[in-house]
Amino acid sequence: MSLDAYCRGRKMIGLRDVYAKTLIALAERDPDIVVLDADLSGSTRTAKFAEVFRERFFNMGISEQDLIGTAAGLALAGKKPFVSTFAIFETGRAWEQVRQSVCLNHVPVKLVASHGGVTVGEDGPTHHCTEDFALMRVLPGMTVVAPMDAEEMGEVIQKSLSLDGPLYVRGSREKFPIIERKRTEFEFGKGNVLRDGDDIAIVACGLMVDFSYQAAAMLCESGVEARVIGMSTIKPIDEALLISAAEETGLVLTVEEHSVIGGLGSAVCEVLSEKAPVPVMRLGVDDRFTASATPCELLELCGLTPKSIAKSALDLHKKHGQ
Repeated sequence: MSLDAYCRGRKMIGLRDVYAKTLIALAERDPDIVVLDADLSGSTRTAKFAEVFRERFFNMGISEQDLIGTAAGLALAGKKPFVSTFAIFETGRAWEQVRQSVCLNHVPVKLVASHGGVTVGEDGPTHHCTEDFALMRVLPGMTVVAPMDAEEMGEVIQKSLSLDGPLYVRGSREKFPIIERKRTEFEFGKGNVLRDGDDIAIVACGLMVDFSYQAAAMLCESGVEARVIGMSTIKPIDEALLISAAEETGLVLTVEEHSVIGGLGSAVCEVLSEKAPVPVMRLGVDDRFTASATPCELLELCGLTPKSIAKSALDLHKKHGQ
């Protein structure tokens, strides 16, 4: 089964493809934009930028620490660096440099990773980055975003130039379905209510936003109306929206293609435990490493399918619902 099977043959677009296209368009108007990569520009799609702006593209080789340090230096010199490699390398291998050179200096380096989550598939657990939200969220001043689809990825990159300080954006290997629902324009620090409901709030990011929307339709058959919130900005998180959702529904389910430790679910629990305590269930990757398998097999393994999300929401509602 392919990812398309979960998305009913809908239009699928790669986040990394839109990233490259948007970068090129921005760079045509802004000569200070530069792009750095760590010998993976074919996979991250920054090779497309290099074809147009060779003098503003820097392949640092398999040297991720140098990648980050050089980007920080360029930012301090007045340039606007966008830095890309696989999520596991950008957030893990170079974490110290992100902390010391980028965040400590609060420079506007845009870290745009590809190959996040378990949908990296057959590359296996060495490349399944399910810790990146936690690693980036803990850093002072770092903004953390996981776009819900390619359309939103384009908005994030466009608006990133006006963002003060460092930014981490998680992209994917697989193409995402375009979410054809009423939604507001992307804004850092703001969530998006894609579906109203008073029985439970499902808060999700990345591909799981679409899957949660599908799950909400399944829940209707059981008489449960779910509110679906796309929480693309994981830090700073939209506290006001979370509090109102908790107070109005009384139940919250978080869904992410990330470890249940330290990511979106943890961020939601931190807010609600202090300001609007309600029962919360976190769906994500359990405290474990995954396996080498197809993206769909891994989503099934981790319980991150529309059917699994609907079942978890129904279980939570049966246990605590009014």
